[in-house]
This record gives sequence, structure tokens and C-alpha cells, in this order.
Amino acid sequence: MTNNNMRVISILSAAIFLVSCDSGSKSPASETPGTDTVPAFILKADTARKTVELPAELLPYEQAVLFARVEGFVRSMKADLGDNVKKGQVLAVIEAPEVSSRFAESEATLLSAKAKWASSRDNFERLYRASKAETPGIVAPADLERSRQQMLADSAGYEAAARQSQAYKAVSGYLHITAPFDGVITARNADPGTLVGSGAMLFTIQNNRTLRLRAAVPEVYVNTAASLKEVAFTVDAWPTQQFTATLTRKSGAIDPATRTELWEFKVDNSRQLLKAGAFAYVKISMERQGISYVVPAPAIATTQERKFVIVVKHGEAQWVDVRQGMVTNKGVEVFGNLNEGDTVLVKGTDERKPGTSAHWKVQR
Repeated sequence: MTNNNMRVISILSAAIFLVSCDSGSKSPASETPGTDTVPAFILKADTARKTVELPAELLPYEQAVLFARVEGFVRSMKADLGDNVKKGQVLAVIEAPEVSSRFAESEATLLSAKAKWASSRDNFERLYRASKAETPGIVAPADLERSRQQMLADSAGYEAAARQSQAYKAVSGYLHITAPFDGVITARNADPGTLVGSGAMLFTIQNNRTLRLRAAVPEVYVNTAASLKEVAFTVDAWPTQQFTATLTRKSGAIDPATRTELWEFKVDNSRQLLKAGAFAYVKISMERQGISYVVPAPAIATTQERKFVIVVKHGEAQWVDVRQGMVTNKGVEVFGNLNEGDTVLVKGTDERKPGTSAHWKVQR
């Protein structure tokens, strides 16, 4: 065998020896058998923020349904659908002859009662002056007292007639239907000649220059907008335009049927672009007051009995019960026995029992 062949055999033998040594040096990871490596993260304190879009409704700032309060025929209708009217403007006149006649009768009764009271008052005053004269016995005390009592009775009769006349005058005023405020007529339900009874609806009037925007805010959000003053909203009639509204009041109670609180906003509608009764979509910026913990949604495990996250302490898994708050772009807000700096598994599952050991890798 030549020297070259011997040199090749020696090189091959050395290479095989190195490969075998290298493969023998690779052993399993130093982790304890039966454990695995799972992703985790370090819990940090944060402020939960999000913007929610809620359905809302536009309502007139003022609305009144005008009824006939006496029975009669409609003499004239002085306003129609869509008309802008002013406060105190006459909208309709109702003709009711019996009401007019009762008012005229009450006026005559009032004049008669007034004349009778004036006569008895003058008679009492004459007798009273005579009783004070220097000559005693001119007026008997019984006659003076009788005249005084007559004067008081006639005064009471006059007062009763005045009140009755005032009442009939008020009823006769019901024959003229007037606008209670500035607004627009949105409904008209009678025409001239129509017989209307007490309680018949004639008009609906709305004040649409200012609107109320009402939104039902879910219970989880009701304490997260303390500094809220203005919101933006859109309507289907103007899909490319955004409007603003100012928060004015809250109902202060949770509706047990919907678990929401009613919030009301004031909308300036002086340009008359918006219509009462329209649906709107309002965007409200929510921010939790105070420190919160936000975790990825998969970190929350839910069973029939509890909702929890898995915290690793001293190399062992521990279940920590949590309550869920807002869902934000960063994750889910949770409340429980958690502290900043806790190591929490990215994926929570009831398959990882409390007390089991785990190796984790903190995600950056």
C-alpha cells in the first residue's frame, strides 16, 4: 500500500472519530424530565383606554301633542305640516256655541252680583254713619247688624260669580289652540269642519333647533368617562359628515332590563341638517380611572366554576381568579389578586393544574 493511500485512510479515521465524539456530546436540555417550556409575560400596570361606538337616537329638545279640550267643530286650521310656528301663535280655532253662551251668562251673573253687593254695601255704610251721629237711637243695633250681614252675603256672592266667570273664561280660551313654544308642526290630524271631542289630537309640535342625543352605555363603561365633555357621532343621512354633541346629563341608574345607563347629549341643530327620530352612531372615549392590568385574551381561562389566569411563582403554576373589565386593543382588562411584575402564562388552560412545575420563556 502506497504512502498516499495510508494518508487518506488516516484522515478518514480521524474524521469518523470526531463526528462520533460530537454526537455523543449533545444531550437533552437540562430541564427536568416531565416539564415543558411555555411562553409567558411580565405583568405591568397600565391605564385601560378604548373608544367604543354605540347606537344612539336623536330626539327633539321639546315635543308637545296638542289636544282639543272641549267638544266642538274645527272652525279653522291656521298651521299645516312642516310649518315653523312661534310661541303663542294660534294654530286652530274650535267653534263651541254652548261654551260661548255659558261664558256670556257668567259675565251677566257677575255684573248682577256686583251691583247687588254695591247696593248692600252703600246701605250698610249709611246706617253705620247714622249710628255714629250725636243723636242716639236713630239706628237700631239690630238693623245695623242685619245690613252688615247682608253686605257680607252679597260680597260672597259677588266673589263666587267672579270665580265662576273666570273659570268659564278659561274654558272659552280652550277654543283657541296655541303653540306652547317655537317649533315645527310634525303632525296634523284634523281639518276644518271636523267634529272633535275632548282629548282629540290636533297637532304635534317639536323644537328641532336643539336635539337630544341619547345613548345606552353598557354597565362596564359607566365609570370610565369622567372627563368626557364632547363626543362625535354620525347618521345614515350624512354618512361622510361627523357631528359633535355635548354631554349634559346621565340617568344615574342602571336599567335592569338592558344593564345600561342612559346618557344624554345636547346637539346644536340650527342648520337643520339633522332630523329628530333618526338613529346615530356615537363614539365615546373610555379611560379607566386608576391603574389596571391588561392581559392577552388567551391568558384568561374560563371554566364552569371560575375565570382565572395562571401565574408562575417559585417555578410552579398558580391559578388566580380574575374579573374581566374592558376589552382594549392591547388585550383584556382584568381585576384580581395580581401585582406588577407577576409572571403570567400567555395561554391559560385548566389542563395546567395548580402546583405543576413549568419552565417559561418571557416574551419581549
